[in-house]
Amino acid sequence: MSKCKVIALANQKGGTGKTTTAVNLGIGLANEGKRVLLVDADPQGDLTTSLGWADQDNLSVTLATQMEKIIRDEPMEVGEGILHHDEGVDLIPANIELSGMEIMLVNAMSREFTMKSYLSGLKKDYDYILIDCMPSLGMLTIKALIPHTQRKNTLYKFLNWVSKSLLKH
Repeated sequence: MSKCKVIALANQKGGTGKTTTAVNLGIGLANEGKRVLLVDADPQGDLTTSLGWADQDNLSVTLATQMEKIIRDEPMEVGEGILHHDEGVDLIPANIELSGMEIMLVNAMSREFTMKSYLSGLKKDYDYILIDCMPSLGMLTIKALIPHTQRKNTLYKFLNWVSKSLLKH
């Protein structure tokens, strides 16, 4: 069993320091010898930009492309598209394509487990996975919160309720 800790940095308000916290916590953990994967789950791609990939729209593999492969049940290589930063952290980048993922997730089977499925194949390679969420309580943020919850957990039940409520509106 993996001892990887998955931490989602989430707040529905923007400008609260989610990205700054992800970068600093990730690099701090890497400096302590931990293997860290940063996941940019915000279509604005600020985490990707802050780590030096300013032209994220030209990246061929992003969180959106990997999640789309899972939804479509297409084969993918573990670790494909992960970028390696000089500060010792790895990054799954994001770009504007991620904004369209919310629409695609509405009709996807087991939609609440899409990100969990993707990250489960990566957990063996990392001590920590830090997910920088977008400023909202939309489907993508809920998916970021799901990977480290259990079915019987109260948080899981709450998020499931929120997910279903969002689909009604």
